[in-house]
Amino acid sequence: MSERRFDLLVAGELNPDVIVVSDDLEPEFGQVERLVDRGALTVGGSGAIVACGAARLGMRTAFVGVVGDDAQGSFMLDALSRRGVDVGWCRTDRERPTGLTVILSRGDDRAMLTAPGTMAALTADDVSAEMLAASDRLHVASPYLQTGLLPGLAGVFSRAREAGATTSLDPGWDPSGRFGASLDAALDHTDVFLPNAAEATRLSGRDDPVAALAALADRIGTVAVKLGPEGAIARRGDETARAAAPPVDAVEDTGAGDSFAAGFLRGGASLEQTLRLAVTCGSLSTRALGGVDAQPDLDEALGVARTPAMEAR
Repeated sequence: MSERRFDLLVAGELNPDVIVVSDDLEPEFGQVERLVDRGALTVGGSGAIVACGAARLGMRTAFVGVVGDDAQGSFMLDALSRRGVDVGWCRTDRERPTGLTVILSRGDDRAMLTAPGTMAALTADDVSAEMLAASDRLHVASPYLQTGLLPGLAGVFSRAREAGATTSLDPGWDPSGRFGASLDAALDHTDVFLPNAAEATRLSGRDDPVAALAALADRIGTVAVKLGPEGAIARRGDETARAAAPPVDAVEDTGAGDSFAAGFLRGGASLEQTLRLAVTCGSLSTRALGGVDAQPDLDEALGVARTPAMEAR
């Protein structure tokens, strides 16, 4: 057992998700009101969902982020605390509101509308030497949304490594569509990289996920590419792995990639076991609305990850 207080420190955005779901979801302007099948207010923000998933898997998890002085911010801090995440390093910005994302979901596809709020308030200076010295791993998700953190992210990752922590990064989608060089310096200090297929191909300049994995793994020690319903592929040095997704009665897939990240960071004895656990965590999280309510504990996740259904096809 590590002498550090936390297995994982997540630096990320804190915003609730408002999710509405219907098979024929199509908003209509002109003050037209439509009924949907269901809706939920739940934990949002990629980093927050990762933190909740990691805590559910038994990792000692802390979070550093910024909320506004409002009901949304209180909701987020309370929700993370109830799920076992230490939020003592989070701060309140009284000048900006907490961010908010509205998710319009058809079950297998979704559109997202995000008001950034305090998503841009977290900076490299918020991630202190004390935090890094207390944590085995530092994880950052959705850096393109965290415009206050992104310019200093390479420096944060460099300091984390100097403090003896490993680093992991889930890039998320770049709303500008550019996927430019802003992330390039941080990748030089990244130990584990967790893009989905679309992000991996854009960032690597390759045409397909397998080629993208090879290109990214030539630069970064461990890379796993999420393939949605097809599972995932990974490479670490000369070791490669593929895992299929287990059969699940899916309700909605918000945050599935973040639960995947939590499982990957929890890890297993080999790359294949780690990837199976990650795919299992992502798949099982889709059994409820939102990213956190169906996240598995470690016993449940390991039970599914060891089944024949997880073997790559």
